[in-house]
This record gives sequence, C-alpha cells and structure tokens, in this order.
Amino acid sequence: MAGALVLVAVLLAFPILVGLGTVVIAAILGESLHRDARARNEASELLELNT
Repeated sequence: MAGALVLVAVLLAFPILVGLGTVVIAAILGESLHRDARARNEASELLELNT
C-alpha cells in the first residue's frame, strides 16, 4: 500500500517538476540571448530610434 502511495505522489509531482525545469531553462536562455543582442548592437545607430 505504501508503494502505491509513493508511486501516485511521484506521478503527480513529475509534470510539475518538468514544467518548472523548462521555465528555468527558458529564462536562462532568454536572458543570455538578450545580453548577447545588447552586446552585438551596442554601437548601432538604430538603438536611438528604438522607443
């Protein structure tokens, strides 16, 4: 009986953990790409036109 309860708990927690993991990966990737874009376009005259 205890094994069944552990299995149910794991099956309920797994999608939540996967979802939170992908959110963290997306945040890290987004921030790193944003920093890269700012560094590449640092001296661009188009930045003054961007509002």
